[in-house]
Amino acid sequence: MSNRPSQICIAYHSGFGHTTRLADAVAAGARSAGADVQLIPVESVTDEQWHTLDTADAIIFGTATYMGNVAAAFQAFAEKTGRRCVEGTWRDKVAAGFTNSGAKAGDKQSTLISLAVFAAQHHMHWVNLGLPPGWNSSAGSDADLNRLGFWLGAGASTDVDADPDQVHPSDVETCRHLGARVAAVTAQLHAGRRVTEAA
Repeated sequence: MSNRPSQICIAYHSGFGHTTRLADAVAAGARSAGADVQLIPVESVTDEQWHTLDTADAIIFGTATYMGNVAAAFQAFAEKTGRRCVEGTWRDKVAAGFTNSGAKAGDKQSTLISLAVFAAQHHMHWVNLGLPPGWNSSAGSDADLNRLGFWLGAGASTDVDADPDQVHPSDVETCRHLGARVAAVTAQLHAGRRVTEAA
């Protein structure tokens, strides 16, 4: 395996633009850690984009939380991967996830669990957020990273009447952290594989 940049896809659905804002932050974080990144809206995946997903080293999944779970458009995308699941096309890729809802909790944990199970069904390696909870003491504030206190992935809360550019800055930075973390873990996995192959 050559010493090339990690190839990371961000496969996401955004109904009103807020999740797109977060996907852009995830992408910026991954690029800052040296990865090549492709953003793929899952409601309109082309044949070329399917190939990009199939050959990527990591896929980071993103969706708004609707009714306590992934958005219908994301679920439709997930169901289109059935043959890939059976054939192991995405086996041993790195995976992670992020989500947004209007409420501070908003049952986002259910969405992150759904994304993690989806990745597990594809035999992917799930990467957690890797941050302590923020805003959980009198000294904390909503400017803290991981202000909503998720571990499985990145969670964001955006007022339902807010424009995409009003997504909370700390949620944007939390997603940026997730992208950088996934890129770092993917690079570490590559380095380990190179050592194993050389041995």
